[in-house]
Amino acid sequence: MRHNDRAASAPWIRTRLRTAPGAATALAVLVLVTAFLAAAFPRAVDAYETKGLRHDILTADAGRSTLEVARPQPGLELPQAQRDDEARSPELARIGAGLLKALPAPLRADTSSVAYGVRTSKPAVANEPWLPRPEAVPPQLSYVAQSGLKEHATLASGAWPTTPQEVTSDSREVQGAVTEETAAELKVKAGATITLLTAAQEPITVTITGIVAPRDPQGSYWSADPLLRTPSLVLDTTSPFPVHYWTGTVLLAEDSGPALLSTAAEPVLFWRIPPDPAGLTGPDDARLTSVIASLESGPGLLKVREIAGDTAVFATGLGHIVEANARMRDAISPVIAVAALGIGSVAAVVLLMTGALIAGRRKAELALMRSRGGSLRGIGGRLLAETAVTVLPASALGLLLATLAVGEGRFWPGALAAAGVGLLVCVALPLRTTLQHIRPTLHGAREDMVSARPSRRRTVAELTLLVLAVGAVTALRRRGTSAEGGTDLLVSAAPVLVALIAALVLVRLYPLPLRLATRPVARLRGAIGFLSLARAGRSSAGGALPLLALLLALATAAFGGSVIAGIGDARDDAALASVGADARISGASERATLPDELVRTVRDLDGVTGAAPVRVEYSVNMPEAVAGDGGADGGGAGTGGGSADDAKAAALVGVDPASYAELARATGLPAFPAARLKATGSSAPLPEGAEAGPGRVLPAIASPAVAARLGKEPRAIETLSGDFKVQIVGTVTRVASVSPTDFLVVNSAALEQKAPTTLLLTGAPDPGKLRAAAEGSGKEYAVQLRSEERARYVNTPMQAGAERIYLAAVAAGAGYALLAVLLSLLQTAPERRTLLARLRTMGLTTGQGRKLLAFEATPQALLAAGGGLFTGWATIVLLSPGIDLVPLALAGVAGSDTSPVLLRTDLWSLALPAAGVVALAAAVAGVQAWWASRRGSITELRAGDSR
Repeated sequence: MRHNDRAASAPWIRTRLRTAPGAATALAVLVLVTAFLAAAFPRAVDAYETKGLRHDILTADAGRSTLEVARPQPGLELPQAQRDDEARSPELARIGAGLLKALPAPLRADTSSVAYGVRTSKPAVANEPWLPRPEAVPPQLSYVAQSGLKEHATLASGAWPTTPQEVTSDSREVQGAVTEETAAELKVKAGATITLLTAAQEPITVTITGIVAPRDPQGSYWSADPLLRTPSLVLDTTSPFPVHYWTGTVLLAEDSGPALLSTAAEPVLFWRIPPDPAGLTGPDDARLTSVIASLESGPGLLKVREIAGDTAVFATGLGHIVEANARMRDAISPVIAVAALGIGSVAAVVLLMTGALIAGRRKAELALMRSRGGSLRGIGGRLLAETAVTVLPASALGLLLATLAVGEGRFWPGALAAAGVGLLVCVALPLRTTLQHIRPTLHGAREDMVSARPSRRRTVAELTLLVLAVGAVTALRRRGTSAEGGTDLLVSAAPVLVALIAALVLVRLYPLPLRLATRPVARLRGAIGFLSLARAGRSSAGGALPLLALLLALATAAFGGSVIAGIGDARDDAALASVGADARISGASERATLPDELVRTVRDLDGVTGAAPVRVEYSVNMPEAVAGDGGADGGGAGTGGGSADDAKAAALVGVDPASYAELARATGLPAFPAARLKATGSSAPLPEGAEAGPGRVLPAIASPAVAARLGKEPRAIETLSGDFKVQIVGTVTRVASVSPTDFLVVNSAALEQKAPTTLLLTGAPDPGKLRAAAEGSGKEYAVQLRSEERARYVNTPMQAGAERIYLAAVAAGAGYALLAVLLSLLQTAPERRTLLARLRTMGLTTGQGRKLLAFEATPQALLAAGGGLFTGWATIVLLSPGIDLVPLALAGVAGSDTSPVLLRTDLWSLALPAAGVVALAAAVAGVQAWWASRRGSITELRAGDSR
């Protein structure tokens, strides 16, 4: 019997798929795309987190990322032979191999750069007369007998240091080498000798046999201790006077370690193990932090001491690198969750709409089966099998494509996401279809939106969603997207809930304008307007589900577009704040001035549209703050805010008011009130070489804090540009020439010293010609370009990956919005064709039919487009105070501005998807009218057809 049932079910599925191959193919493609996006998202997140962790470890300073195990020299109570053996390469290599094997997962070592040996932890003074003494202080040198010198360096001159005889603690002659940089700075040549004293003040002669060049200067072998590669001029902290001396490192032969045991330079045995991040993944950061903590002061350290000795210590900065990476990930993840939940909700609604479309098309067929004795269980089972045959392979193929497209990432999260898509379609479609036939229904019932009244259950459900949405938005505004213990899904779903409430409200309000518009239209001549409004009121295309999909998609696209726009604006603003204009030329030192010839040459370069010479003097002491509230009336961008007590020092900026105001306009900075700095009266320009009198008063424009400190009355200040009084005549919140927030702007023509220190340029000058002009002046000048500064912010792997996800969210949101429009119109396409056929028998022309369908689709399209614009705008306005885009825009760039970067409304992200909805609705209506005109009325109007 069971065999017969199985045999009977196979023809049903095969027959159904053959009967409607187009619908099955369309459903499979939709499931394929949705499953691909669902599976690709967690894999993409894993991929950028993994690349970000590896990038941070690889680009970090080797001194921070390297794992180092060190212990003091063997105890003096041990026999000399045993002490010497412990400092030789075979024993050090054995311990090193044990440490590598004991590294707990997920830590892995870069075995090609592992180094071990003996080094002095206390520099020794080198009194050789030929060594440089920049301030009469002899250099202090460190000595290291490190493994792998020949593998990590090439011989530039001389010979490799060796050990002709076995080196012991009693040896008084050893060989060594120095790098090319050390040799150049310390004047070391092959054959030179340096004396190292023992604890008993006996000399050990170190013969420099060769000069070596590092193969990879930035690798961990040479950068874990930068003095191995490059000497340094350091301040002598023991001297009462500020004097400096050279310090560097001498590389001894590998087996020369025992000789260092007799010195007073506190020799230590060490093993440096650089990490290999190639096998690390983003989710490993928690385990990695725990493992490092254990090695530093936990069970891992006990294991290390079992191998390297009871006095061994473990040190690394890798834990801080991992923690910084985790902080950035935790800051980015909640923002990404907003996009994920938004697109996931849109996709789910579109899949439900697809199920509703299929259920509507098969309503008559299943009603007939139900009337002939078909059980709900049997009908649902057949629909489940029929759907699974199409949906499950499509979900599996989507997962496969996602796995191939995003190579790095965990498999199971993506697999569960793709399986969830398949399960939703397999369950929702049969369930939606069978629930319609629990009770036999009579044909002819109309679902008129104008006369429909919401039930009490619907009202309660809407109020519940409203409370959730308000709570989510309130929480987001108060504490941002980050929550202790991980991402708060309720907060991240706030845009979805806002769109959901807007959809429900619009569906309730939608009948009101239809009811008001139908009455006057009914009195007009012609039936097109009245029929279109009547059809729009009865059409299921205007239901809550299609509108919800559109609003969710448009809101998510607007939110994602605003994130992308906010990131770009923040980076542009940070680049402008750093450079001050499109290009900047300044002296190598703060007091260096620019010659007039250089200013004229640069101003005449191709691509330069404006030039503003500026004189900048930093750290000018401000007078004591005035009592009470001072300040001047705001001019320019507004007064802003600031504390007078904080503005104890400010930057003095001397500008040419006209050229500087033009620069501010060209770069988009706050308007600069140039007229207030006019040099007249007591502030008139001084003759060449003249000195200002003590009563000279210059008008000045200041930052809000400086204005509050100086007050409205003239105040005396002392500067390198002259001593004078300033009177605040206006405030601006920002100027182009300086990044500090406290500044004082005066007319440079009124200063004793007028020569500019900085030249700000607008336009697009050629970088090569600009630098050539600066170099041709004969002095060293720094050239900065806004475009090059902007390129610094693009991009760490984590930032780039998160930005790509938001770009995909915008594209997917727009695509699902258009698909929702198409599905809603296709759901009523048979009714439209039948309507046109009937009306053509009554004399309706083809042109009138097109107008009818266009007018019918217009209310739903305008409702969706307008609601989407409003919902997207409202979502951004409501949520922008709680979202900071700094981790996405500026994190990880040294010197970048870290002030909060808030969301702003991006008009293109709002307008383009909404316009696409209206355009697609009009296009579909036109295509339907054209297609219906090609089919005869006999084809559409058949005897017994109930449509």
